[in-house]
Amino acid sequence: MAQIALETESTLTDRFQTTVPSPVRKALRLSKKAKIKYAIQSDGSVVISRAEAKQSDPVLGEFLSFIANDMQAHPERLKPLTASMRESVESLVEVVDIDLDAPLPDQDDLV
Repeated sequence: MAQIALETESTLTDRFQTTVPSPVRKALRLSKKAKIKYAIQSDGSVVISRAEAKQSDPVLGEFLSFIANDMQAHPERLKPLTASMRESVESLVEVVDIDLDAPLPDQDDLV
């Protein structure tokens, strides 16, 4: 069993929420919006660790591989982006207001 370097505690609210104590945040290098992983051991103890960043999207990876392979197999299909093509795309999205930091809606809301 690992030696305990420091013990700390926090209190659960009525909604079962708690603040992660400062020493724990520092030890796990947590920042705002960071994810925490809980591993429940067979003896009932819980190990808390920083959740690693999610792996890249496998569908996107497959798509990018497909595009890369197609470009290598058929370089004659590659065409430079013309000024008129760029202007056409800009006109299609000029009225679109997007906040890249906004949370995505639930899937049910999209239907």
